[in-house]
Amino acid sequence: MKLTCHTGICYALLCVVTSSVCAQPASTGSGQVFPVKPIRFIIGPSSEVLPRLLAQRLSQTWGHQVLIDPRTGGGGIVAADTVMKSPPDGYTWLLSTATFTVSASLLANPPFDLLRDFQAVSLLASAPFYLMTHPSLPVTTVKELTALAKARPGQLNYGTSGVGTPPHMAAEMYKSMTGINLVHVPYKAVAAAITEQMAGQIQVSFQYGPSSLPHVRSGKLRGLAVTSIKRSRFATELPTMDESGVAGYEIIGWNGIHVPQRTPVDIINKLNTDLRQALQAPEVQERLIAASLDIHGTTRTEFDAFVNRDRARWAKVVKDAGITPE
Repeated sequence: MKLTCHTGICYALLCVVTSSVCAQPASTGSGQVFPVKPIRFIIGPSSEVLPRLLAQRLSQTWGHQVLIDPRTGGGGIVAADTVMKSPPDGYTWLLSTATFTVSASLLANPPFDLLRDFQAVSLLASAPFYLMTHPSLPVTTVKELTALAKARPGQLNYGTSGVGTPPHMAAEMYKSMTGINLVHVPYKAVAAAITEQMAGQIQVSFQYGPSSLPHVRSGKLRGLAVTSIKRSRFATELPTMDESGVAGYEIIGWNGIHVPQRTPVDIINKLNTDLRQALQAPEVQERLIAASLDIHGTTRTEFDAFVNRDRARWAKVVKDAGITPE
């Protein structure tokens, strides 16, 4: 049978049959294709490797700059508050991390909630933490560190990027599971904590892989163990905390992107699509793997489910460590 119709009618029929053919790009309120101006990528006390790499890639793709804006105060609270109070137009992003799922259990009255105050865009990447010591400390295993800490209670310190951050909680979990006493020294940023540890001011730390492994490989820091339940493919020589005698120990870190609640769905969908495409670019994958990151790129629904699971994990950590919400 021969089909004849006016062009507009045929186009409408085609759109009914397959909406993907007629999908329109995300647009601003004025009808312009998103984005039409620079984007602010707000990051808290986290490694900047991943956000800077994505910012560079998307700036090239869109022809508009994605500008990294560090807000390191308050262990991530300043960064989250900045994004939460920004216009819900897709032009302000939050680099979300496990810090924000920790706060849901660590704080009696959290100033924000990832599920209530933000919209998930995508989980980007994850990595375990690594237990590291300064080379001058006379230990080469977790068991030796535990024994030394028990022999010298309160005389060893550990550095983090702030109170309530995953490295802080990782150390507190280690303390509670082994009965040792380490002194917490919080800094405003990851780089500061690592610099002080390499200088010998800090003896112990739990740090995210991209921030720590290069210094372990250079010999400036000594890696003792990885915090995932399985060994990391990026440092197979390091045992897990569980293998090292801290039975059942497991903590991982992650990075994702959230935007303010009420951001238009079509803009979030475009961000999700473009971010996932950026993560799949060969040069991006090569550099992220070199930075010891496991690459993800998820749907919004998958990311929400991940956040819920992570919140439950950290709630158990807080409970098991006997930490009272502040």
